[in-house]
Amino acid sequence: MQVRGFGIRADLPRGWEGALRTAAPEPPAPGEARTLSVETHPVLHAGTFPLPVDRGDFGSGAVETMREGDTFVALLEYGPQEADTPLFEAQGLPRRLDPRRFSGSSLQRVIPGQAGYQAFFTEAGRAFCLYVVLGAEEDKLVQVRRVEQMLASIVIEPTT
Repeated sequence: MQVRGFGIRADLPRGWEGALRTAAPEPPAPGEARTLSVETHPVLHAGTFPLPVDRGDFGSGAVETMREGDTFVALLEYGPQEADTPLFEAQGLPRRLDPRRFSGSSLQRVIPGQAGYQAFFTEAGRAFCLYVVLGAEEDKLVQVRRVEQMLASIVIEPTT
């Protein structure tokens, strides 16, 4: 399956499904007016399980449905002004991941048995966050190798 758009392309391995969309803008804070111009950025979701249509940028609504052998990947783009900040100073999408860096404390929402990983980086002059959730912390090595295979298929092009 190929997912393509917004200068991002992924040729997902067999058994994966994915979708590429723009991130939903955050609601205004109480008492804050919404501006007419709302900046949105691409979000790539991929998983080894059926992805629900209704899911948050970091996979809420999806990770709760994962089973032990499942994996979920979110690639979220941030604004171009972020590419030159210290948070995004690492260059290039991480394609080799250390299974020891996955833990329950790295999850956006802690779900017993799951493990997560998060990395911020810049590629092609664009700022991104890579967020990965493994369905079973004790099976990290196999699941991380599966994620690396998927990450190898991602191409990020510069925006013009």
